[in-house]
Amino acid sequence: MSMHNPAHPGQVLREWLPEGMTVTQAAQELHVARVTLSKLLNGQAGVSAVMARRLAIWLGTSPDMWVTMQANHDLWQARKVRLPNIKPLRRVA
Repeated sequence: MSMHNPAHPGQVLREWLPEGMTVTQAAQELHVARVTLSKLLNGQAGVSAVMARRLAIWLGTSPDMWVTMQANHDLWQARKVRLPNIKPLRRVA
């Protein structure tokens, strides 16, 4: 899967918000704290499974879409991390 720097779900969510809707209004609609939504929109927090469900209901999407987007973003970021030399587990027959 060669995606090029997948967008953070918060970036994508910004596009979904209606023109002129404030973070405060959106947070009220989702029944979450303003700071919670703000962190998500600014890429400082990820989409939890529960938030994915909230977004899905609110926006008429699937929760899977948001969870997958988050996973793709996280894996992309993880590829930049240098890992130690981990040897594959040898299974004994």
